[in-house]
Amino acid sequence: MIKVKGWKDIPIGGVIDKPATAREYKTGEWRIQRPIVDEEKCTNCMQCWLFCPDMAIDGRLDGKKMKLGEVNLDYCKGCGVCAAVCPVDAIEMKSESEFI
Repeated sequence: MIKVKGWKDIPIGGVIDKPATAREYKTGEWRIQRPIVDEEKCTNCMQCWLFCPDMAIDGRLDGKKMKLGEVNLDYCKGCGVCAAVCPVDAIEMKSESEFI
């Protein structure tokens, strides 16, 4: 019979010493693409805001409706999820080299 280690025998693999501090660490510096929003095409459906894994897209209340704010490039990693979920193709991913 194989002896399986118990929880007391397994070494700690990682410790989060300061949880909920993501806003302290800017993670957009290594991005190779950036999202560009065409405001004329945008219908403010907020799918990009909802699906952004880094919460880099700001939404704001305009009266009783949510409206797309800006993309916070300090936290955007350029993954392209926002462009992929946009139903009207209002977000285009452009090479970061175009902005140097």
